Amino acid sequence: MDAEQLREMIHHLRIVGETQRVEVKSRVGKNVLETLSAFSNDDGGIVLVGLDEQNGYSPIEGFDSTQATDAIATRCEQLTPVVRPDVSTHVFEGSKLVVVEVEPLRRQDKPCYVSERGLYKGAYTRTGDGERLLKQYEIDRLLEEKQQPTWDYAPVEGAGPEDLDTELLESFLRRQKELRPKTFAQGNDVAQYRLGVLADDHPTFAALLTMGDYPQQFFPRLTVAFALIPGTEIGELADGVRFLDSATLPGTIPDMVEAGIAMVRKNMRTASKIGDVYRTDMPDYPLEAVREALVNALMHRDYSPEARGGQVQIMMYEDRLEITNPGGLYGGVTTGNLGEAGVTSSRNQRLSTFLEELRFDDGGPVAENRGSGIAVIEQALAKALMPPPKYKNSLTHFTITFYKRRVIQEERHGTATDQVKQLLGEKESWSTTELVNETQLSRTAVQKALNALVKTGYAERTEPQRSPKQRYRVVKNEGGKNESGDPDART
Repeated sequence: MDAEQLREMIHHLRIVGETQRVEVKSRVGKNVLETLSAFSNDDGGIVLVGLDEQNGYSPIEGFDSTQATDAIATRCEQLTPVVRPDVSTHVFEGSKLVVVEVEPLRRQDKPCYVSERGLYKGAYTRTGDGERLLKQYEIDRLLEEKQQPTWDYAPVEGAGPEDLDTELLESFLRRQKELRPKTFAQGNDVAQYRLGVLADDHPTFAALLTMGDYPQQFFPRLTVAFALIPGTEIGELADGVRFLDSATLPGTIPDMVEAGIAMVRKNMRTASKIGDVYRTDMPDYPLEAVREALVNALMHRDYSPEARGGQVQIMMYEDRLEITNPGGLYGGVTTGNLGEAGVTSSRNQRLSTFLEELRFDDGGPVAENRGSGIAVIEQALAKALMPPPKYKNSLTHFTITFYKRRVIQEERHGTATDQVKQLLGEKESWSTTELVNETQLSRTAVQKALNALVKTGYAERTEPQRSPKQRYRVVKNEGGKNESGDPDART
């Protein structure tokens, strides 16, 4: 760090205070151990020693930089593994400061913890401008990085071969026999053990999730949860409604992917861009990108016993779509190198192999597992003239966020209100149930659209407001004309 960078950093501190990657200490006390541990376990950071936080981050008079440097070296030796930061002394506003630049440890060397406190009571992470103890689950995930997880190889106690879908299994075995005939030299039964379908006379975890009749019989929470949020934050309520639509999606991983795509398609707006000759559909979110993100979430999520109570979540907000899975990025994959050629690391090797070999109904593989999923996502977004996704990673979760496509002037929209309005004009009257079935929208979304159309005077109720026989129709003006002014037209 040079003098100019130091000046800029302190100037920023004086405006906004400490940050995720910058910590200020007046002296080297025992609490610096927590900061060194946290920076080592996260993305690194800088400790500035010799500034008075309570006095506008001004230099401390009489600060002994040599003593502070020696103290930092001693504290670094009190961590496991020992931390080796870059320690330097700088002059700032006539006084000396000690700058400690901490690099993140390699994933295989984490977690870093205070030796005398032990692994589960002395490992820290950085949260905002402070530190907190890593939870046991987070520490276990870091330890897992030191060796390949094998949860997906394990036999599922209580499940038998009869719990696998015969059609799916036979299709998988036929393809494997074509590719690997030697594996079947001793028959199908032996081949299933060699391929990881069975272990100890039970289906493996990976086989059950990809080819099972109903995996949730054994793992009830290994599902996909969908929610349509009325607003931009989960706490916002629209007309007292928490969710405009929600569903829990069970089944095998291919089943859950298809069901998740269907829920997104059902609840998003699809506009039309009219060109000179052709009409082009312009969805809020390219389904190709959503599919890849959902496959990645289910394929790479954490399946350790501690994480099996967590679902993959699809949260559809007014302005964005978020897909979140338990477990952060694995191996050498980071948010910085996602999508780069050749960058891939499989937490669940057996599961990934099965998904490569299985096919959707259209004949395409469920997953390629070549590190190309992110590239496909970004290309699909770019083609739709949408910004690239945002990634958020932690030890416990990974989230990919798609921002809703902005409307352009040449588009015709298909919002819930637009769809309901169009249908109202196609026949004499409609019930809410009929409109729900026709549009495939949620009842809440249809009712909200109807209420809006009634409020604007476009539509009217045929019965008193709370009548169970309620229907809706277009309001007729004098002379039998509808809102458009055409006695015959329906809008």
